[in-house]
Amino acid sequence: MANADTRDRESQIPTNLRLLVILEEVAKRGVAVKPSDLIESLGLAKPTIHRLLQTAETEGFLQRDLDGRSYGPGPRLRQLSVNTVSSEHLRTARLAILRGIADEIGETCNLAIPDREGMIYLDRVETKWPLRIQLPIGTQVPFHCTASGKMYLSTLRENTLDGFMSARKLNPNTKKTLTEPETLRAEVINVARKGYSTDNEEFMPGMAAVAVPVLDKNNRLVATLSVHAPTQRHNLESLMQFVKLLQVGANKISGLLVS
Repeated sequence: MANADTRDRESQIPTNLRLLVILEEVAKRGVAVKPSDLIESLGLAKPTIHRLLQTAETEGFLQRDLDGRSYGPGPRLRQLSVNTVSSEHLRTARLAILRGIADEIGETCNLAIPDREGMIYLDRVETKWPLRIQLPIGTQVPFHCTASGKMYLSTLRENTLDGFMSARKLNPNTKKTLTEPETLRAEVINVARKGYSTDNEEFMPGMAAVAVPVLDKNNRLVATLSVHAPTQRHNLESLMQFVKLLQVGANKISGLLVS
């Protein structure tokens, strides 16, 4: 009877859509997914699931997680998501929001998205000041010493954060970079409690930054909205007065994702 039920459910998904449905399910869950989870949720047969997962992995749309059994988004699926959110009409609306914030603060505003090795700048509006810090669109910055990166780390599950802390050395970009795992963990826990994160010359000497999360309809972080400035104009305490403004902007960008 169970096999018959599986065949009935499988027949409801057209053959040419099954791989897309699997990719959709992995992306929707936001965590690495085991084949057994997909079998249960989609009703596809075990051989079908394993064959399609193997195809998706071979083609770079999915990749194995650290446990060797689960699957998460691969480089092609991540690039697909970047291209999707970079579509012209969405980007025009986002840039209008960023420009309004940048004009009010008078400093550079950025939208960054998480990748496997760091945060990638997706959009930015530059300050009009001649003294500015150049971090072009497409720049990848570390998780552990940037406001956007620490904001992302604060949203990870405990075991995923443990894996990050133990997998690599926390290299010092400046003398203020947090390089001790327990110190960084305490900072990340504090970020989760406050709802915003900071960079007090930890990534680059003479630069301070503040970041807030951009959430999807399931309250998952999809990007960060941040402002950074040379400390000659704004120290960290000065930038923190703009947290509320950034949060309003982040909520507007979140609205674009579900409209």
